[in-house]
Amino acid sequence: MKKYFLKATKVAVVLVYLVIVAGALVRMTGSGMGCPDWPKCFGYYIPPTDIKALIWSPNRTFEQGQVIIKDEKLLVAKEDFASKATFENKDWRLYTKHDYAIFNPTHTWIEYLNRLIGALAGIVVLLMAVFSIGYWSTNKKITLLSWFTVLLMGFQGWLGATVVYSVLNPIKITLHMMVALLIVAILLFIIKKSSAVIYNFKEDKLFKNVLFVTLTLTIVQIVLGTQVRQYVDDQVKNLGYDQMHLVLQNPMLNFYIHRSFSIIILTLNVFLFLRNRKLQLGFNKTNAVLFLIGIEILSGMAMYYLDFPNGSQPIHLVIASLLFGLQFYLVLETKKLRLTQIKTF
Repeated sequence: MKKYFLKATKVAVVLVYLVIVAGALVRMTGSGMGCPDWPKCFGYYIPPTDIKALIWSPNRTFEQGQVIIKDEKLLVAKEDFASKATFENKDWRLYTKHDYAIFNPTHTWIEYLNRLIGALAGIVVLLMAVFSIGYWSTNKKITLLSWFTVLLMGFQGWLGATVVYSVLNPIKITLHMMVALLIVAILLFIIKKSSAVIYNFKEDKLFKNVLFVTLTLTIVQIVLGTQVRQYVDDQVKNLGYDQMHLVLQNPMLNFYIHRSFSIIILTLNVFLFLRNRKLQLGFNKTNAVLFLIGIEILSGMAMYYLDFPNGSQPIHLVIASLLFGLQFYLVLETKKLRLTQIKTF
């Protein structure tokens, strides 16, 4: 099983990042409540594309758990039944998790695809954990971390449900994002721990310490960014999409902190780049880090000065996630991890 483990772990990382991308698209399009229930979507495993499927009508068969919209409320079928000539309340119960009852087919399918990718990522992580059993006799940490990741994926799914039930509570959205990054970090650690690729890095304590500080600031920056994003979403709801130029006219304090942090993070990473180059430490990923920071800053400037052009918000979020992953792997490369395999992939 060992020979499939590393490949499965790398696929899992890609899929988790795809979940982050899908989540960014969900937020950009305002599709977070596209499926108002969980784990099904309007009571369906495959959601409807037409509002007619969610409207009560006579002489129609309804299945237990099926959802309809009536009088701006969600109703759930108590059991399988065929409707009669008139609507009967006894056949239905009120959906009580929240009172959101709007159907938008585009939003529904964007959110549904987000859930599908999440489910696929969960399946691959489970396979990874099964394959990790082959390490039990030589490195129990890999097996334990793999199964812990399965638990985290389950927790992430439950957290996603609470986000829906709370009608997109900002704190829960932030926590949802941070758990996704934690999963990425554990998967990257597992990859580094189980890979037998040998690097010729030079030791430099200052580089290592500054890198750790930079990673910490990046995490803080991401948290601040989710708060700014929620403020922007609230402003858009109040002002409308035709008034995007007014969204950041009087921004919150966190916006200024978020913007200032980007300058600090850029400065620290330029220092790391120059020190790595001067001392020839071998950490070539510092080049990619600077590239990602450049895109991150440009996308942030585009949102502020060009009134949130299409795609700028998800790009900003996804690049921040990639930046975290790259910086975290750099931190791992400064550690002396014991190799557990001879074969390279």
